[in-house]
Amino acid sequence: MTRIWNVVRLHLVNRWTYIVLPWIIMGTAFAMTLAIWMILRSVGVTGIGVASGAVGSIFIYLMVAAIMSINLTFPFALGFSVTRRDFYLGTALTFALIGAGNALVLTALAAIEIASDGWWLNGTIFTVLGPDASPLAYWFLFFTLQLFCCFVGAAIATIYMRWRVNGMVLFWVLGGVALVGGFALITYTNSWAAIGAWATESGAIGLAAWSLVPTVLAGVAGFAVLSKATTKN
Repeated sequence: MTRIWNVVRLHLVNRWTYIVLPWIIMGTAFAMTLAIWMILRSVGVTGIGVASGAVGSIFIYLMVAAIMSINLTFPFALGFSVTRRDFYLGTALTFALIGAGNALVLTALAAIEIASDGWWLNGTIFTVLGPDASPLAYWFLFFTLQLFCCFVGAAIATIYMRWRVNGMVLFWVLGGVALVGGFALITYTNSWAAIGAWATESGAIGLAAWSLVPTVLAGVAGFAVLSKATTKN
């Protein structure tokens, strides 16, 4: 356990990657959203402040941070005789801790947004579940989305660590083919309505719970690939 915790500390040596930068990006997106709403309101535009996707900026950044973290830290960790297993478990624990902490802050911001009637502008940035959802529901939503982004990003990074540029090219080509193929399959089988009904029935929390399936698959796949990766170019 000590070696796994040492990997967590290794990831957090540079506080900017997982602690400072995510909130600078989130804060910038938040401030820009409020500024745009206030500008529109000042010129008499009505119906503004309905919703903003600014909260998504932190999830996108964490996926990028996970990719960078694997690529930059993995060779360094192996140089200190850290095993691939301990490195991956320590990285997974880092994702869980960062995700849990960020989810707490985002849940608090959602509570403030409800109390202030959308930052006094009738806006929606963090309260994507509506004002009646519990704090636990918000925390679970934010936590699972961060885990999904981190583990998918880490899995992509392990492909590069194992097969370098050739692996990335093949991954994106096959991913594009699979995406188009899935779109065609759903379209030709007239399944869009059924998928929409399933998503509506599941709700945001249900979909967040379902996201744990690809998260676990990405985690297992990432470990399997990284266990064969080397630090040589």
